[in-house]
Amino acid sequence: MKKFLIFSPLLISISLLTGFNADMPNELTAQEKKEGWSLLFDGKTTNGWHLYNKGKMPSAWIVQKGELYCDPTLTSAMHGDLVTDKEYENYDLRFEWKISKAGNSGVFVNVKESKDIPTAWASGPEYQLLEKTHYDYNSNPKKRAGCLYSFQSQKNAATDKPVGQWNQSRIVQKNGKIQFFLNGTLTAEEDFKSEKWKKMVADSHFKTFPEFGKYTKGHLTLQDWAKGISFRNIKIKQL
Repeated sequence: MKKFLIFSPLLISISLLTGFNADMPNELTAQEKKEGWSLLFDGKTTNGWHLYNKGKMPSAWIVQKGELYCDPTLTSAMHGDLVTDKEYENYDLRFEWKISKAGNSGVFVNVKESKDIPTAWASGPEYQLLEKTHYDYNSNPKKRAGCLYSFQSQKNAATDKPVGQWNQSRIVQKNGKIQFFLNGTLTAEEDFKSEKWKKMVADSHFKTFPEFGKYTKGHLTLQDWAKGISFRNIKIKQL
């Protein structure tokens, strides 16, 4: 009992600083509700989400133990990226994720869902999620966790947690200006309305996708990947 009394204030302080509470996953505090936060994942269902260009249907995205998990072993299930039903423009998004060994996934922003756009990544820039034993980790620093995928190395060095542990991520976008955070560290910044961004896209392999990076409003999307990825505590506050 004495140990609990000594250490619980520290845990509370950490929770307030990060915006996550490991003891109450997928729940909002009274203060968060007052501030305007809402859950994008209720910990029980995939309500509010659907497969990109496929609509609401059973898929490899399942809910288990309060986690939104993309199960790579479900080979007979429908696979695909999971998209929010709603579009978002100015927001503060926070989420936790854990990934398998050598896993590679991501969260796409400003995705335009259209039959003319074959995949979510053909329009939406990516917050990269990568486990450090994946070959991309050392071969390309622009593909490490927390990066604006393939465009920038981490703005400030941030370390992802070991396999099986939860990472805390944050994406803030306002008026086209976006920031990525990984475990409390700012890892990327960009202005999607700037000429600089347009040139970066034009000089990249994404130039062959005419809708890529054009939007500052769209769906949020969780990337399906063969190794498996889990999310929880996905919450958003519109700014």
